[in-house]
Amino acid sequence: MDTKMLGEFREELEMELKGNILPFWMTHSPDREHGGFAGYISHTNCVDPKANKGIVMHARVLWTFSAAYRKYADKAFLQMATRAYDYIRDYFTDRKSGGVFWELDYRGKPVTTRKQVYAMAFTIYAMAEYWQACGETEALDAAVRLFLETEEHALDRQRNGYTEALSREWEAVADVRLSEKDANERKTMNTHLHVLEAYTHLFRVWKDPALKQALNNVINLFLEKFIDPVTWHLHLFFDDDWNLKSDLISFGHDIECSWLLDEAAAVLGEKELSERCGAIAVNMARENFGGLDDEHGLIYELFPGENRVDGDRHWWPQAEALVGYFNAFQLSGDEEFFHRSLGIWRFIKEKIIDHTYGEWLWGVKSNGLPDTGREKAGFWKCPYHNSRACLEVMKRIDELPDRAIHDTE
Repeated sequence: MDTKMLGEFREELEMELKGNILPFWMTHSPDREHGGFAGYISHTNCVDPKANKGIVMHARVLWTFSAAYRKYADKAFLQMATRAYDYIRDYFTDRKSGGVFWELDYRGKPVTTRKQVYAMAFTIYAMAEYWQACGETEALDAAVRLFLETEEHALDRQRNGYTEALSREWEAVADVRLSEKDANERKTMNTHLHVLEAYTHLFRVWKDPALKQALNNVINLFLEKFIDPVTWHLHLFFDDDWNLKSDLISFGHDIECSWLLDEAAAVLGEKELSERCGAIAVNMARENFGGLDDEHGLIYELFPGENRVDGDRHWWPQAEALVGYFNAFQLSGDEEFFHRSLGIWRFIKEKIIDHTYGEWLWGVKSNGLPDTGREKAGFWKCPYHNSRACLEVMKRIDELPDRAIHDTE
């Protein structure tokens, strides 16, 4: 492995994180009149001051700047994290029924009060990271409380798995979808993936036996239900009885799952399970090459039953492939994975980074044109995927044998 190439790779990732992604959010996203962060920023950085605000964005901002502060000890990053934490605590937290609200108006009044388990998971993930960043015990208490509420209300104790959404009072609801593009099914891979992510991170800092059991259970759900052991793709949508309801393939989720599953098993600390998940991660990453186009970008989705492809290259699958391929390289020693990760990075630099207005584009359309009609920041467009990819790959480069790359801070 070319040490110089690794060093340049790492240096570019750090420059992107500290010189583009984090400054963009610090400059454009804070809502200095009503608190928290603006709910919508256009491609050209025009802020809609009256856009509704989502818990997912706020939790992802909290995670991002907590992680950045842990890395660099820059007080400006901690101030951003604290802004997000304070707003989640004061406005998104449902003090009457528990959990967190899905959506608020720009003044902080609840608009959508249902309990989306996906949002619960992201808030757990972010609160645990904030506690690691600054030792705020109320943040850890909040993460634990949300874990206990998720287990009490969302876990299907008869058939296993987590239901997608519940009412404010934790009752069943007819429409459980995260977004209009999703199938209206009660058990989804996506929500379970982020429960896996959240429980993994909470277990790092709170070694509770019930959490360990829950994390082990989610890992095994992926092994038994979600990962196809023949194709190495994920099954995405199920009904309550685990009947598969879709043949859709999501390349971004496949590669994201590969490294999150490997990480979860490693944190759980069971050697045999960790080895099994590591082997699966390599298989999933290698199969994921089938989603790469001629420009080395990862396409969005494949619909086998309809013989149809969504060839757009959204920002977040590129970020997850950056990590997932590098993780497979670490696990296998196969340098093809490293070069695939580097290829994704080149595609990101050339096509995804917005060199005019900052941050990353929503994506590149299948015709090769930038998708300038989508937001720069909003319910789903947040700094979590791209900042985490930079931090993860930098850390992994530093962990390689015979590496001597250190921060310049």
